[in-house]
Amino acid sequence: MSLQALVDQFTYSPSHSVPDWMLGCFRRRCISFANGESDNQTIVFWFQSRNFTIDLRLPLGVEQVRAAELEDYSATELAVLANYEGWVASCDWTDEKMSWHGGTALQTTDRWPEPAELHRIGNCMIEFAPSGAYVEDWRLQPSESGPLIGLRLVEEYDPDTGQRFPRDGGLIICGDHAAWVLGRSGPIADTTSSLPERAAGAVGDRERLQPLFDFETSVASGSLAQGYTVLHSTRPGRVGQPLLPAGKFDWIEDTRRVEQTFSLDGQDRVRVFEVDVIEPSHGFALETPSSEEADGWFQRESNTLGRYTEVLL
Repeated sequence: MSLQALVDQFTYSPSHSVPDWMLGCFRRRCISFANGESDNQTIVFWFQSRNFTIDLRLPLGVEQVRAAELEDYSATELAVLANYEGWVASCDWTDEKMSWHGGTALQTTDRWPEPAELHRIGNCMIEFAPSGAYVEDWRLQPSESGPLIGLRLVEEYDPDTGQRFPRDGGLIICGDHAAWVLGRSGPIADTTSSLPERAAGAVGDRERLQPLFDFETSVASGSLAQGYTVLHSTRPGRVGQPLLPAGKFDWIEDTRRVEQTFSLDGQDRVRVFEVDVIEPSHGFALETPSSEEADGWFQRESNTLGRYTEVLL
């Protein structure tokens, strides 16, 4: 069946600690650092499912590298590509803090080790680093009410031979927005060196570059009915393509798992997902509740408070 048909037939909403106001697709508007400097240019997306997160961080489009074979990139281009960031990880919400564990990332070192103190008002979610190193302003992206889907990739297998391949990754769909992570097909030997360091020593060498960049984080827009098209990706050649390969989805009875059967280089493959959440219709409201006193204050002072208001994304 199609993913749309799967969602129409099955609903799964587990127990969780992440509050509803944190669910959805957020884009970073600004990060401010303790040294007084701020960045509102980097392209950053945060997708939140019930129990895991997908994150993508890229330079401005004009500074991103062209789509090319890995061995054809110059040292300068590889340095840019090796500083892209994308990851998926499980999360926990405790004492007003979000922390992450496990998962897989394009980067081979942890660039964001701190938990996050999070507060949301309206479409604005503010993240404080407990150390005081930075604060981030995230904005919930507008979407019609629609599906909330979180599928965590567990493995792939060849249905003809039965050979199985463990692989981390995940899919999060939040109404009009979707994000996909496909982790490396195998481990890389040295995880103590940074990805930029490793890439710098392998310019022009496809055999060494391929396992380093055998990873994808992509963000897309669209719908379940029409499909999702990639807008931003750690893989330059993926922009403009369908987010997911064509194939059929099946719910595995008596489990929390879904399988997708698709074709890879002319051969059938199956991806196995653990279901985090399937909700056919979820509201991604840009507003948050406030007290009657606060509402009254805003109405009384609306001549000045609402003078220039607009929805900032």
